[in-house]
Amino acid sequence: MKKLNIKIIAILALFTLVSCNVKYNFTGTGKINAKTFQVNYFTNNAEIVEVGIERTFTQKLQNTILNQTNLDLVTSGGDLLYEGEIVEYRITPMSANAAQESSQNRMTITINVRYSSKNTEDDNFERRFSFYYDYPANQLPSSVLSAALDVIYERITQDIFNESLAKW
Repeated sequence: MKKLNIKIIAILALFTLVSCNVKYNFTGTGKINAKTFQVNYFTNNAEIVEVGIERTFTQKLQNTILNQTNLDLVTSGGDLLYEGEIVEYRITPMSANAAQESSQNRMTITINVRYSSKNTEDDNFERRFSFYYDYPANQLPSSVLSAALDVIYERITQDIFNESLAKW
């Protein structure tokens, strides 16, 4: 009985030592062959121009990658490069009330992203990412802009991260 307990303890110790070298990464970024990334300024090429949304998006994308990886942000020569432009900023009536007036509007933003990796060119892509925010029609777009950008950009930057680094 005592020998059995010693064998079990030895086996458990061995598994513990072996598992210490295993890195668990839920984003999948451990497989990326890069140390740095660069996010170029995303210009606003939408027909309707809302001032400042391009700066906010660029910063949100940088922060998303910084917060979810151990990559270093650089201003030039990054191993990974993100660039593109805002191609759509649109507000659309979504539903009507009994008086045939709009009761809800939808703000939609679409961003064209070009991603390139110096070390893994097979991962390069150009793709559009889009999301929306619904709000009551009796509110001005400017009064909901900050909240809308938080929701829209959170989703879009996470989608870009997943597509480029997490491989989900």
